[in-house]
Parts: sequence; C-alpha cells; structure tokens
Amino acid sequence: MDFLQLRQKRFLIFGLANKKSVAFSVAKMLAEQEARCTFVVRDESIRSKTAPLFPQSDFFTCDVESEEAILDLRREIEERCHGERFHGLLHSLAFADYSGGMKPFHRTPKKAFLQAIDISCFSLIALSNAFADLLAQDASVVTVSISTTRMASENYGFMAPVKAALDSSLAFLAKSFSEFSEIRFNAVAPSLLKTSASAGIPGYLDSYLYAESVIPRRRALATEEAAATAVFLLSPRSSGITAQKIVVDAGMEINYFDKHLIAKATGPATGP
Repeated sequence: MDFLQLRQKRFLIFGLANKKSVAFSVAKMLAEQEARCTFVVRDESIRSKTAPLFPQSDFFTCDVESEEAILDLRREIEERCHGERFHGLLHSLAFADYSGGMKPFHRTPKKAFLQAIDISCFSLIALSNAFADLLAQDASVVTVSISTTRMASENYGFMAPVKAALDSSLAFLAKSFSEFSEIRFNAVAPSLLKTSASAGIPGYLDSYLYAESVIPRRRALATEEAAATAVFLLSPRSSGITAQKIVVDAGMEINYFDKHLIAKATGPATGP
C-alpha cells in the first residue's frame, strides 16, 4: 500500500555528501517508496563518490554561493526533465567555517557569519526562487534545521542564529509562494545527530554524548528518525502542514531536569 502516495513522484535532493548524510537517508526512504530522486551535490569530487549510491538517478553539481551557478543548474535540469515537475525539494545544506577556532559569539568573524547565512539559509530562498516553475502546484519544500536555536551552546558557535533565520524564512516563503501555488515550506529539526558534518564541529562529540544522557530513552536520535519525518513532510500526507518546524529530538527538551542528571551535577565531588 502506497500510504505516503510517493510512488513515481519526483524529488530534488540537495546536500547528499555520504551515507551518513540526512539527505542519504531521506533519498533511500524515497527510493524504497518507488519515488524518483534527482541529486544536486557541491562539486565533481562529491558526485564521483555519491553517484554510485544511487546509480539510476541523475546527478548535478552546484556551488550554491554562486547565483550564476544556480541559474545554470536550473537550465540544465529543465532541459533534462522535459517538462516534468518535481513534487518536492529537500534542502539539506549547511556550512560554517570554524577554521579559526571557536570564539565567543560576540567575536564571530563577519565573513564566516555571512558565508554561513548564504549557504545555510539564503540558498533555500535562492533555490526556491530558481525552481519555482519546475515544482508541482502542490509541491513540498523541506529543509533541515535544529531542534532549538535558543540553546546557547558554545561549541555550536554562530550556527544557531543562522538556523533561526532559516526557520523564520519558512513563513515568508510559504506566504510568498501562496500567491501562485499551494507549495509548502517546512523544516525537520533534529537534535544532535552523528553525521560527517557534525564531526567537524569542535567539541561536538561531548555534546552528543550529553544529549544522549538527557534523552529519556537514553539513546541518541538516529539520522533515520529525522529522515523519516522529512519524508513525511515531503509526502502529500502532510498537505495540511506549512511554515512549520517539526522538532525530532526523542524527548530531549523535556528532560533537562531528570533526577539522575541532577544527582550527577549536585552530588558530592569525587577525585582529588
């Protein structure tokens, strides 16, 4: 039974990097539902590594920091799709330059912050605009956010404010597109995941292990769990949801005052 009504639907997938990517899990689930995916990756190096993962699919490259590259991509895909429309678009793109080391937020470098905004947030706006007339009238656009942008985690640096901008843009895109379509814009917002991208964040592993202890089930969120929510949002079954951020954190946000964590934090000191 095709409950999610995804069979033979077409989807644009941005952000596949490897098997640990949220985009990989989403595309794998879509393929299992007999949907058809077209992939856009950053460059030829990534395409050569990821194309074998989905050998029946088309792969394109695009540097989303370049407006010209986005327009070239749109023309290239339009020529390839021969008038067919896409029923959904997954935006799983994020980048922050931490090469200068983690700094207090007020010392965030302007160049790094604006680049993160460009790739992680504005690219959703730019791609939505470029592909507006290649999307079905009732298509679904889904981006990947984070479970909270109000937790001032030092080792996440300036990405939380960037993701907050991404979250806010959903309402404005949904409103803007409602003038000519029923295209929906939503975000799946997972808690800490074990991905290759997250591995590059200084101190992330410690935060990941702490999050695992906070989650009521004492088991971290799996990438597949976040991906499953994204697949639902991409499907026609979520037609009544737009301009929303769906938190997928296995209950982490309700459990910061767990008695075991309190006891560990306030118990007698040990060691020298």
